[in-house]
Amino acid sequence: MLALLGLLPFLAGCKSLPPGKPLSSLTAEEARGRGVFVSACARCHNAYETQALHGPSLYGVFRKPYLPSGAPARDDRVTEVILHGRNLMPPAGGDLTQQQLQDLLRYLHTL
Repeated sequence: MLALLGLLPFLAGCKSLPPGKPLSSLTAEEARGRGVFVSACARCHNAYETQALHGPSLYGVFRKPYLPSGAPARDDRVTEVILHGRNLMPPAGGDLTQQQLQDLLRYLHTL
C-alpha cells in the first residue's frame, strides 16, 4: 500500500503533456496549416494552452488517445468534425480546399 502511495505523484504527472513542436521547426505544410488554423480555428480553439475558448483546446489533440468528444483521436474523425461540424462547431467543408485540410491536419499533429 505504501508503495502505491509513493507512485501517486508520478501517476498524476502522466496527465500533462510535453510541449508540442516549436513553431520554428514547422515544415512548410505544417506552417501553411498553422495559417489555416489562425484564420479559421483560433477564434474558438486554443492551440498552445489547455484552457477552452468557445470550443475545446486542441493542445495535444493527437497526443491523447481520445478527442474531447470521446471519439478516438484519428485523422478521419478530426476530418469529419472539421468538414461537417459537431454540436456548436459549424462545418468548414465548403471553406477549405483539400490541400488546406491536409495542411491543417499536419499542423494539428504538431500541437
